[in-house]
Amino acid sequence: MRVNIAFCVKNLAKGSEKVRQQLIKDPDYNVAEYGCTSFCGICSNFYVAIVNGKPIKAESPDELLDNINDYVDTELFDGM
Repeated sequence: MRVNIAFCVKNLAKGSEKVRQQLIKDPDYNVAEYGCTSFCGICSNFYVAIVNGKPIKAESPDELLDNINDYVDTELFDGM
């Protein structure tokens, strides 16, 4: 299963670029960046990535990476 992960460019500039750099190394992840992901309310207050259409948020870039991996492992792959 291929996992699609999207980032807003403003959120990348805020600090989630570190997370994107880690995720693009994984061949199972299709990582993209957009001008806007339409989650402005949470994007302005948290570090955010959109994973297969679901916003994953965190208080720090490291927490975001952990939350993404947890979501993929528990919600996406456990459901298969």
